Amino acid sequence: MKLLRRRLPLLLLALGCALPRVAAAQDAAPTFEIDPSASEGISVVQEEVQAAEPPMGPIASGVDALIPETGVKGVDDSTETLARSIGGMVDTGIAYLPQVVIALLVVVATFFLVGIAGRVSRWLARRAHLRESLADLVRLAIRTLVWFVGLMLAAVIVFPGFGVGNLIATTGLLSIALGFAFQDIFENAFAGVLILWRFPLEIGDFIEVPSVDVMGKVEDIEIRMTQIRLTTGELVLMPNSTIYKNVVKVLTNRAKRRITVPCGIAYGEDVAEGRRVMHDAAAGCASVDTGGGHGVEVYAQAFGASSIDFEITWWTGATPLEQRRSRDEVVEAVKAALDAAGIEIPYPYRTLTFSRNEPDILEAVAQRATGGGDAGG
Repeated sequence: MKLLRRRLPLLLLALGCALPRVAAAQDAAPTFEIDPSASEGISVVQEEVQAAEPPMGPIASGVDALIPETGVKGVDDSTETLARSIGGMVDTGIAYLPQVVIALLVVVATFFLVGIAGRVSRWLARRAHLRESLADLVRLAIRTLVWFVGLMLAAVIVFPGFGVGNLIATTGLLSIALGFAFQDIFENAFAGVLILWRFPLEIGDFIEVPSVDVMGKVEDIEIRMTQIRLTTGELVLMPNSTIYKNVVKVLTNRAKRRITVPCGIAYGEDVAEGRRVMHDAAAGCASVDTGGGHGVEVYAQAFGASSIDFEITWWTGATPLEQRRSRDEVVEAVKAALDAAGIEIPYPYRTLTFSRNEPDILEAVAQRATGGGDAGG
């Protein structure tokens, strides 16, 4: 026992030193790869692992239950696929139904917001004293913006993955395609925006477009076209690009417009007296505006074939009807004043000259002058 007690620490020390060597030897033990197919007595069985089909929804299960089994695998598989497709679409629709309802409520709310935005923009335009056409353009822009935001929000609710980037990309491609397909329509629309924004043109104005021989009253200015009521009653729908690219006369841009009427007196009359009579006659008409520096102007213009030609110029209302009424009144007053003053408004004089080489004509004229022609007849 004493000997064992003395040698026990030495045995433990030796055992501690040997354990790491045994572990290292086990780690360094060689490995062998065995090919089961090349070894006799070993068979390899390979099975294909099929992905599990997703479970059917309630609608798909109901549709599948309604279709009877035929016992033919191909037919049964096809009917099961059909049931899964139909039921899947219905199940997806039911799953999206709350989102669709919320999106519809957003669209309805957008409709009411558009009306409120239109009234607010009209009130702001009046406070800012904007032109009517410019106020219409601002109101249209605000209404369009509200609709865009509302529809965008509804689309995001229905399709959560639909983002602003997708919208911008889709809109860009769509605008390019539509731009080539509807070039004239977009040209008229852009011209309509510019007319509403910059043109001194308002609903109710009388305009004249000489290039297309149109004169009438503007009844409405839309994005694509302008409605013009002719003085003869017809309605003309004119593309906005035609108005924007051609010369346009806004006849009622100001409340008064000037008229000029020619008049002539005989060469034997006093020019200064004739001028005074015509001036006083025109200035006395009710339709003639003599205030604000708009006096009647009468000027001798030229030596005509039979008369001294004058121009009588005055200011009156700007509408075509006011112009016609004033012209009629002034012409009547000038004619009456010249007649009362004994000043002649001559007819055109014609002088006939006959050659001496035409004796038959000279003889006929002489006979008519002496009355011989009537006697011979």
